[in-house]
Amino acid sequence: MEEMVCRRLVDRVAVVTGGAGGIGLATVRRLASEGAKVVVADVDPVAGKQAAVSVDGLFVATDVSNADDVANLFAEAHRAYGRIDVAFHNAGISPPEDDSILTTDVDAWTRVQDVNLKSVYLCCQKVIPYMQQQGKGSIINTASFVAVLGSATSQISYTASKGGVLAMTRELGVQFAREGIRVNALCPGPVNTPLLQELFAKDPERAARRLVHVPIGRFGEPEEMAAAVAFLASDDSSFMTASTFSVDGGISGAYVTPL
Repeated sequence: MEEMVCRRLVDRVAVVTGGAGGIGLATVRRLASEGAKVVVADVDPVAGKQAAVSVDGLFVATDVSNADDVANLFAEAHRAYGRIDVAFHNAGISPPEDDSILTTDVDAWTRVQDVNLKSVYLCCQKVIPYMQQQGKGSIINTASFVAVLGSATSQISYTASKGGVLAMTRELGVQFAREGIRVNALCPGPVNTPLLQELFAKDPERAARRLVHVPIGRFGEPEEMAAAVAFLASDDSSFMTASTFSVDGGISGAYVTPL
């Protein structure tokens, strides 16, 4: 399989937040396999370093909700490699305390907003000036299928945060298009990551309730999301910006699914 991977990102520098696990780690590996030099950002120093070492990249410990940490991340990436061509803003959380609006308290709401939405604002704010200097760059922000449809099994702050990511991505994609900077939103469906496995292991009925809505009949794999990121990072998507790029097994287009 690996020998079939394109080499579309040779000599390009990519920064991946939340790069130590799940979609982030799969993307670190995919971008490196396509020739990119990868900078891994994560709050987990052990897993983050392992991810970076595995692709001969750079690890920068980063709390993406902290403005100084985010500024340092991109400064370190630029200092090490002299440019930043791709920024995949993927770090996010979905804690069990984030549930129905009737039971989610302000602290849980704020924590999710800080990590999922404020972080994307900070990352875009800090990386765009580097891309302006180059006159080129590709930003991919992780939104979600929940940004485009509603659910009765609500995670209210998560849903709101991803809607914000999607709207902000459109705005930035339009604003900076003529400066050569493309900004697109990846909208994954339910993905088979440790986060989802933990959630559904505790509640098989909740898993089944979700799976029935996916026309393809399974959850996505991190590697499938990574392939989509690689496409958006590369010149193969050169006429795409401000887009909602859904990789969701058909869930956002479904009404009644196959038996």
